[in-house]
Amino acid sequence: MMNQPLHQGLRHLALRVTDLARSRRFYEQVLGMQVVWEPDPENVYFSSGNDNLALHQIPKGELAAYQPPKAQLLDHMGVILDSPEAVDRMYHAIAPTIESLGGHIAKEPKQHRDGSYSFYVTDPDGNAIQALYEPTISTFEFTRKG
Repeated sequence: MMNQPLHQGLRHLALRVTDLARSRRFYEQVLGMQVVWEPDPENVYFSSGNDNLALHQIPKGELAAYQPPKAQLLDHMGVILDSPEAVDRMYHAIAPTIESLGGHIAKEPKQHRDGSYSFYVTDPDGNAIQALYEPTISTFEFTRKG
């Protein structure tokens, strides 16, 4: 059994989306993600500095046949914040406009029994995103190699 992972953490996520322009606005405006690469009109890659999120447009020819599962297979993804106060600031910053961007508040801010504090939103395709203060990783300093 490994004591240390051979990787540097889970920092890349790719999502298929039904409307790339709508999803792009959501991730730029709600999560403050910055475009780092847009190879063509069907794909866009974002980063917040320590990660990479790819959005891939479901091809137009497949949209009519696209049948999302009745239950979401991805439980949720998360963004880490450095304090409970930062969670509250983010909540109050996005709550007034999230509906107009195609998302919604799924769960209000809440203190959890493990000491973490979070709220949940959904993106335009229904993917759940947890805005999370988690004591064991929120204070972790990311370093870049090279």
